[in-house]
Parts: sequence; structure tokens; C-alpha cells
Amino acid sequence: MPDLFAYTDGACSGNPGPGGWGVLMLAREGEAVVKERRLQGGEPDTTNNRMELLAAISALEALSRPSEITVVTDSAYVKNGVTSWIHGWKRNGWKTADRKPLKNVDLWQRLDEAQARHKVVWKWIKGHAGHAENEAADELARAGMAPFKKKGAA
Repeated sequence: MPDLFAYTDGACSGNPGPGGWGVLMLAREGEAVVKERRLQGGEPDTTNNRMELLAAISALEALSRPSEITVVTDSAYVKNGVTSWIHGWKRNGWKTADRKPLKNVDLWQRLDEAQARHKVVWKWIKGHAGHAENEAADELARAGMAPFKKKGAA
């Protein structure tokens, strides 16, 4: 059975602004890639954190059956949120430690539900540091954002 990996990334032009998310999903047997799937999407007015979350959610929701998967993200917000902070948020009724409303609660709840079906290992890597798979996810995120950017915007 191949090992599954999802390389996820989000992008935003302005924060908030038009944004996109991208996922490069790979099934590997040893070093060989035996299957590849690319996902992308975007929104006209969003934040980078929302796009990072949507990338991870989309990767997990794309799996048709419970799976073992390694999700690789360059977002410390996503990695720390889903592996550490989420437990306290859930205990506090989806509020922060000081009982304030949790930002992006809709997506954190969706991510919590999506990962519950799977055995997920979360890995953080430094973004824009020459990791080919992370660069591919970044390209997908930028492509997902493209339809929402105004002509001539950087």
C-alpha cells in the first residue's frame, strides 16, 4: 500500500484580499510517485490563514475512504492549531483561552471533522525554501487565486 502525502499551501494578495489554496497529493511507494492529484481553489475576499486552512481541509476531504496520510504545511498556524491549540478550543466551546471568539472557527471545526476520519501526521516545513512539493502547492494556490485578482494587481 502506498504512503500518502498532501503538500498544502495558501496565498493571499493583500491580507485580507483575493486568495487561493493549493494541494499536491502524492502516493509514494518508496521514492517512486505512483499517483498524483492536484487541487486548487480560491475566494475573492479572504485571509492567508483561511486559505492555509482550506488547503488542509480540501486535502483531507478529497480522500474517499479513511486513510493514513502525512499533511505537510508551511503554516505554523495550521500545524500548531490542529496539533496543540485545538484541544483547548474544543474544551472551551470553540473559544480562545481567554474566552474570546475563535477566529476562523468554521474552518477549524471543519478541519477537526475532516481529520477525525483519518490517521494524520502533521509536518511543518519552511516555506519558499526550495522544497519542490511545497513550491508546487504554492503554484497551485496562486493559480487558485488568479481568477479573483484584479487585472494589473501584483
